[in-house]
Amino acid sequence: MHNNRTPSTNRGLASWVLATMIALAACHAPAALADEAPATSTQEQAHQAAFEQATKAMQAAQVKGPAEIKLRDQATLKLPAGYVWVPEPAAGQFMKAVGNHPDERELGLIFPASEAQGWMVVARYEDAGYIKDDDAKNWNVDDLFKSLKDGTEASNEERRKNGYPELDILGWVEKPNYVADTHRLVWSMSARVKGAPADEPTSINYNTYALGREGYITLNLITGQQAIGQDKVHAQTLLSALDFNEGKRYADFNQSTDKVAEYGLAALVGGLAAKKLGMFALAAGFFAKFAKIILLAGAGVMAAVGKFFKRDKNQG
Repeated sequence: MHNNRTPSTNRGLASWVLATMIALAACHAPAALADEAPATSTQEQAHQAAFEQATKAMQAAQVKGPAEIKLRDQATLKLPAGYVWVPEPAAGQFMKAVGNHPDERELGLIFPASEAQGWMVVARYEDAGYIKDDDAKNWNVDDLFKSLKDGTEASNEERRKNGYPELDILGWVEKPNYVADTHRLVWSMSARVKGAPADEPTSINYNTYALGREGYITLNLITGQQAIGQDKVHAQTLLSALDFNEGKRYADFNQSTDKVAEYGLAALVGGLAAKKLGMFALAAGFFAKFAKIILLAGAGVMAAVGKFFKRDKNQG
């Protein structure tokens, strides 16, 4: 892998990333925590230390495009110029520092190098087996919407039991589109906390999938609703830059030896998708609700994140 490790982007994006990630953490926090008293000084110091360590780890590990990013033994991402890759374990350390729970499926994070942009991409690999795509030929978009909505309602019952906020599905941002020749799936849905005001800002989770012989890779772009029209181009660019390795491609499937997934392509838009929707969908709305938590990070954390994203004019 070719590494070009130089600082990128700017302090404005740093603020956005920190706010977004803490907001995503709020998606996993029990709703009751929203009304709790501010953290103690000791807790604040612990949070600040975790943030500082995580941002320093990202700074040390970042890779600036153009570069070839090896995604385990499965695929290669030809990261274009203008993009910054943060691999594991640094990416996971940052996710964990803001309260998320990364697992073995995480591959890394992607950020824009441009100071005028404010989005991020979460890359994951799902070792699900070979996904049959026959159902894509005959699927009905309205049925997929109903499946996603029903799946979200079922997941809401679990969220409710565990004290998590329930979600409302609002509608398609981009209807499911599967390209059989390249085995790529794209779809996007908007959602927000159930009962939230209609004018409350929502974030968009723009989902892209690349199917392989043994599973699939997702590149999920998180951005604001007003910016999705321009930002989705980056998700599509990154998806096009991803190729499975020889022997790991969808076309390399061996029916006599390979594992077949327990579900088909439609499940990646329906029930399965509903279970993970809350992980990324509500960043902007939670930002407003949990702004006081963000402030607890303190100037030291913002300075550390700012150093990571600040453009180095001498090296950039």
